[in-house]
Amino acid sequence: MAAPLLPGLLAVPLLAQAMSSPWWEDYAIKDRYLCRDQGMVVVERNDAQASLITGRYRTTFFREASDGGGVRYSGDGMRLILQGDELTLERLPLRIQCLRTEQA
Repeated sequence: MAAPLLPGLLAVPLLAQAMSSPWWEDYAIKDRYLCRDQGMVVVERNDAQASLITGRYRTTFFREASDGGGVRYSGDGMRLILQGDELTLERLPLRIQCLRTEQA
């Protein structure tokens, strides 16, 4: 079930709950991020795809080849960019910056 870009790109507070992915998706990395004034999100990822969990919603992204910095995933008209401890969620012209708080 996909969130409608985090309703208006996070128009409602986010609450990342303990939702987990099916075993066959094999997400090796799971991190929690705090998005300014919006709440928590969880990103689960592997080399090919990522899943963004916001409350009871999950959006799947697929890895992009990019010359830009960081690791990029896109899907559902939205881009997820990971650079170090920073996560950027964008559906242009809207952009949200988040910081990693811990591994989930």
